[in-house]
Amino acid sequence: MLDRQHRDLFKIANDPNEYVLGNIGGHNVVMACLPSGQHGTNNAAIVASNMRSSFPSIRVGLMVGIGGGVPGDGFDIRLGDVVVGTSVIQHDLGKMLPGGRVQRTAPPRVAPHNLLNVVSKLRALHESMPSKVSSILQEMLHRNSELSQEYAYPTHYEDRLFNATYDHVNSADCKHCDPSKVQPRLRRQNNHPSIHYGSVASGNQVVKDGRTRDKLAQELGAICFEMEAAGLVDQFPCMTVRGICDYADSHKNDQWQRYAAATAAAYTKELLSTMAPNKKLQDRRAGLLELLRFEQLDSRHTSIKAAYRKTCEWLPKHEAYRDWLDPSKISQHHGFLWISGKPGAGKSTLMKFALSETKKSVTADKATASFFFHARGDELEKTVFGLYRSLLLQLLESFPGLQNVLDDLSLIPLGQTECPAVEILKMLFRKAILSLNQSSLTCFIDALDECSEGQVEDMVRYFEDLGEDADEYHIELRICFSSRHYPHIHVNNGLKLTVEDQLGHKEDLERYVRNYLERVGSETYTKKIQDQILEKADGVFVWVVLVLDILNKESRDGRLFTIEKRLRQIPGKLSELFKDILLRDNNNMDDLLLCIQWILFAKRPLRPKEFYFAVLSGLQDDGSLVPHDPEQFTDDVMERFVVSSSKGLAETTKTKVETVQFIHESVRDFLVKDRGLQELWPTLGEDFQGFSHHKLYQCCLSQITLDMSNEIPVTKPLPKANSDRGQRLRETASEKFPFLDYATGYALYHANAAPGILQDDLLGRFPLSTWVRFSNMYEKHHIRRYTPAAGMTYILADRNYANLLTVSIQRYQDAFMLRESERYGFPLTPLSYAAKHGRESAVCFLIEKGAIIEAKDSNDQTPLSCAAGYGRESVVRLLIDKGAVVESGDNIGRTPLYPAARGHETVVKALCVNGASINTEDKRGDTPLSMAAKNGRFAVVKTLIEYGASMGYINKCGLTVFQTKTIIPLLFSLW
Repeated sequence: MLDRQHRDLFKIANDPNEYVLGNIGGHNVVMACLPSGQHGTNNAAIVASNMRSSFPSIRVGLMVGIGGGVPGDGFDIRLGDVVVGTSVIQHDLGKMLPGGRVQRTAPPRVAPHNLLNVVSKLRALHESMPSKVSSILQEMLHRNSELSQEYAYPTHYEDRLFNATYDHVNSADCKHCDPSKVQPRLRRQNNHPSIHYGSVASGNQVVKDGRTRDKLAQELGAICFEMEAAGLVDQFPCMTVRGICDYADSHKNDQWQRYAAATAAAYTKELLSTMAPNKKLQDRRAGLLELLRFEQLDSRHTSIKAAYRKTCEWLPKHEAYRDWLDPSKISQHHGFLWISGKPGAGKSTLMKFALSETKKSVTADKATASFFFHARGDELEKTVFGLYRSLLLQLLESFPGLQNVLDDLSLIPLGQTECPAVEILKMLFRKAILSLNQSSLTCFIDALDECSEGQVEDMVRYFEDLGEDADEYHIELRICFSSRHYPHIHVNNGLKLTVEDQLGHKEDLERYVRNYLERVGSETYTKKIQDQILEKADGVFVWVVLVLDILNKESRDGRLFTIEKRLRQIPGKLSELFKDILLRDNNNMDDLLLCIQWILFAKRPLRPKEFYFAVLSGLQDDGSLVPHDPEQFTDDVMERFVVSSSKGLAETTKTKVETVQFIHESVRDFLVKDRGLQELWPTLGEDFQGFSHHKLYQCCLSQITLDMSNEIPVTKPLPKANSDRGQRLRETASEKFPFLDYATGYALYHANAAPGILQDDLLGRFPLSTWVRFSNMYEKHHIRRYTPAAGMTYILADRNYANLLTVSIQRYQDAFMLRESERYGFPLTPLSYAAKHGRESAVCFLIEKGAIIEAKDSNDQTPLSCAAGYGRESVVRLLIDKGAVVESGDNIGRTPLYPAARGHETVVKALCVNGASINTEDKRGDTPLSMAAKNGRFAVVKTLIEYGASMGYINKCGLTVFQTKTIIPLLFSLW
């Protein structure tokens, strides 16, 4: 009945119970049974008590099982029906009075109010729609077909109710009982179980007599008898749910027990599904989903132009594509389809079309997810980190029931504030996929060639393994890849489709040429030109689009006589075509070079207004830059400038946040991989990237040093970073000078990326105070603002600019070595700050230049402690290799292992391997193990114990780690 079963967890000592953990309707569920062969209220009480000890944060209790029904005029109870106990009374507890009379002393125990409220809600729902018990039961049997014989409705057994005064004739069943003693009852229209609500009688004695049953039922008002609930209600408030397997008479047998147990479990699942999930749990899940989300999640897919009219329609009809969608053939290809093609053949457009078509058939149990790699986009758009974040988010939002994978505290500890690492995302995605059951997921992953080959190879192997596992679990998972032709990477079991080899693709090209080439003469001559274009295109759609633009311009200029000649002159190779376009004339070549440099080497894609003023900053050296005037510099002006400055090879994306990019990734390939940039501008030399970054730095510097005092009211001191005034100041600055934010944020980035190009002179002339003022103005968090005392060395260490840091230390060596006093926020040395933020290259260089590796900050922490506390494993290992002392304690005796124990398992392992003391005690009486326990870090606790941490440690109050604030309650604080 579980939506998903969880793995086993540790129990506390002396708990003999065995548990099954899982999820139902968004709730974590823990189940326990009485020991085999045991029953009764006392045994139930022991099991419940132990469960409470191991899971102290349980907030709902349900006693689910079988019971004997009480037939009567008010309740037409049949075998297989469900009785929900709104109250429980113990029928065998009382005083024996004269005459054999019994005075019962056990008062009725009403079920918990929170559950009664849910029951009221469910009963109200059942007034207008039938119970889901039958459908839940059928779904369970469908998923577990091997159980159908044992837990399905037992049609081969008859439901017979004998008179209460008629006793059973000794035999295993009732075949020798007198059929005339069967009470006549109306036949039900179907076999669906009915739900009854009332009082349940509980006791240690089995009720197996019709007369006793009716007598007790009349006295107690009970409609069901069972043997455990009375032992729970005082110490484990719960509601009793019983499937009726007999009538508590002498005809009792076990023929209906399994079906009755299943109907009770099905009702319980419906009840839990009706109950609103724990807000604390839901808030955590919502927060984790937000950590997965990122701004550019769908930007590449959105920016791809839709398929031209009537194109791509061949794909759903293709045999390989139909086989891929056929559920009966998944085991043949494990759900893989790989679409490959030449650069510019139209793969991304085809993928967008396929995704759109698949979404049309999405249902409650069928979902799609997609990721379009984007080499021209931000970091997350071109790495598998972004891929796994995106796919996991889409999957969990499509099937909210799978969000319970986020509850695994060994993977995502409490207090997680950053998106989990790639390996964790892969594990979460796999767990979610293998929990799909009868649901299905179809994934489209485009442009694998726009991600690094090493990452792609690992990703393909991951999905290949996942596809095999999904097939083994009978789960429908489909993965469609698209890429250029990969010579080394392939899938062992999968379907393949090469775009340019498909007849449908050739027909799409013909259709496009026929519709978009303007008439160039007679019909016969036009057809001749069309055929020449298609022959020369060699299946590359981008080539056709660009060539048609060239030929149509000739036609519009009235130069029909040059069409055929111009077509012969146009290179057939795509890269040569780009070169031809760029060299078509020598107009505005400075604009062109700077445009290309900004698109190629900007830290992030520029927005149209940023791009316009970025290029302008590099072309106007006389300080004549003017503020942005939206009436003069309209969006249309910006867009036309993008096209004209790039000679048509760049465009503005039509996404939520518009950016400037090349029309196709093959343009970048021509300029960089094919060395087109150096061929067109030989003066750039071999270090064209360094030269370009230096030019972009100069653009940024022109913007920063511009006198903007009349336009931007920068006051001293600045408004608070998170205040309305601060936000208005940022907005004003960005409206007047759209490029200023980027110039401030990345001027030093570009300078650092230009090693050897007069960097010493650059630092000497850098307007540090002006830059700090603008940097602080754009900073939205006050603690991250620099103070006026922050010097260049400190800022470069902060931002991990190792090349500039080298120059800075050499330039200011004496001052740097004598006093590491530059600070902002709170006192940290440059080495500590670089260590804290994982700036590995900066840490290495600072140490080489003489920074004191054991220098402590104002909190008396060493750089190693700073790195350990923020989980910077590579920096921790580097510092240890450079001689950092793993046992160096702060002012309360905490070594680097303490901050690491708050949640950084790999760092804990690195420290333990290098000799960190496991059972050290600080001045407050804590150990690394108690630190991990207090912070709910299950994986760290496990690691420390494996390395020898003592669980018997006694603190100053005489309590053990697990008595002060145990790991187990923390693990289940969300239950």
